[in-house]
Amino acid sequence: MTTGGSAVAIGGGTGLPLVLRCMLRAGLEPTAVVTMADDGGSSGHLRRELGMLPPGDIRNCLVALADPGSELAPVFQYRFASGEGLAGHAIGNLIIAALADLEGGFGEAVEAAGRMLGVRGSVVPSTLADVVLSGWDSAGRRVIGQARVAETEGPISQVRLEPRDAPAYGPALDAIRDADVVVIGPGSLFTSIIPNFLVSGVTDALRESDARVVYVCNVANMRGETQGMDAADHVDALVAHGLEGLIDVALVDIPAEPAGRRHVLAGDDQLSRIRAHGVRVVTADLTDAGDPARHDQDRLLAALTEVW
Repeated sequence: MTTGGSAVAIGGGTGLPLVLRCMLRAGLEPTAVVTMADDGGSSGHLRRELGMLPPGDIRNCLVALADPGSELAPVFQYRFASGEGLAGHAIGNLIIAALADLEGGFGEAVEAAGRMLGVRGSVVPSTLADVVLSGWDSAGRRVIGQARVAETEGPISQVRLEPRDAPAYGPALDAIRDADVVVIGPGSLFTSIIPNFLVSGVTDALRESDARVVYVCNVANMRGETQGMDAADHVDALVAHGLEGLIDVALVDIPAEPAGRRHVLAGDDQLSRIRAHGVRVVTADLTDAGDPARHDQDRLLAALTEVW
């Protein structure tokens, strides 16, 4: 893709800001489409106390896209370590909560926060509906709530949003339809990535788009949520949750050094199973040497540049 192309990153958690920074470095115009299922930590507290949508993942994406000279970006990320009613809250979450009240809505609050930070590109929620994530583990037990799904003892096999017909946010659909490339992941498979595709209209927009769709498979499994899953299992889960025929390329980590116990297995059998979905597989050493549970930004950028 040429410099200046339109790119969308879909997900949540810590993986989404990483991809956004790669897009900026490649000279692309990025839009983050962010899950609204989060109900843990500061975001969960604000959801329960104020009845607002979760701001945490939105905040991280705004900061990732902020003007490099922004003096406000570090303030957004400051988290109170103590104080009754303040401990655990990031200032940026509180600012977005205030803006939602001042601006008349969560979407307007995100736009206002973006202006304050000098964001390059845009950040949009996948939905403005108050959604609740439920999951079923491999034993068939139902777990309700994003934080609880993420903390299950065994792997998750299926997730669902309530309400099941939660409508997508219009600007998110527009960005997907107009994109030259869409990057899915990396991030928590069942709690950060898949919830976006359970929102009504998102997979339809992806199907209507001419974008090349790239899935960045995680380098390590989450304890519980994806415990024991291999790279093909990750793709199978995406397909089972609405993405059949929509993924063009899967980027899969093959580390140069011996992998740890949590590394997502990607041998010949797993790669063949991914290809059986009609997905092109590209392998590379993508692991961060300092943190083997995460992608290295330089390596990921190099791999993405080859496929988008």
